[in-house]
Amino acid sequence: MSETPIHDRAAATPFPTVTGRAQGYEKRAVDAFLAKAREAFEQDETGTLRSSEIRAVAFPLVKGGYAVHAVDAALGRVEDAFAAREREHALSRLGARAWVAETRDTAQVVLDRLQRPRGERFERVGWMHFGYRVDEVDVVADRVARYLAAGDPVTAEQVRAVAFRLQRGGYRETQVDAVLDAVVEVMLAVG
Repeated sequence: MSETPIHDRAAATPFPTVTGRAQGYEKRAVDAFLAKAREAFEQDETGTLRSSEIRAVAFPLVKGGYAVHAVDAALGRVEDAFAAREREHALSRLGARAWVAETRDTAQVVLDRLQRPRGERFERVGWMHFGYRVDEVDVVADRVARYLAAGDPVTAEQVRAVAFRLQRGGYRETQVDAVLDAVVEVMLAVG
């Protein structure tokens, strides 16, 4: 029995659709992005689409859209595939020693930030503005720091899925998100 090509399987089994009042990702936007990702991956041209762009993609929420969790899980797998290819290209371009040094340097920069005192790891927004809850970010930062320093178990999917509530005067969202993106990149770089 022959296996159905990946593009035929995707067309035959779309993501589940949300029902009722729930909102999901706008189907055309998801389908267009996944078609773009598939084309970029099949062309095997590094740089046309990067794993970091897949991690950063956002889709409009609409009634009757695709179930968010299913699309996010698929995007995680697509990101992993792109990251593996990027790792292979980097290894062949830089050599293993330089690539490991570059990844180690990134990990050390992240670890240095995450080892700052609790409540001082990221810039705070003004008291009248909302940012990520400091206590929640610090819990995640502690866990990621233990992963980077001692190898405690944490997966890229766990880091991708983290969500924080908001508080007045909280941590600046863009800084926290950038560090979490760097953590995922390090995790995907080491495989």
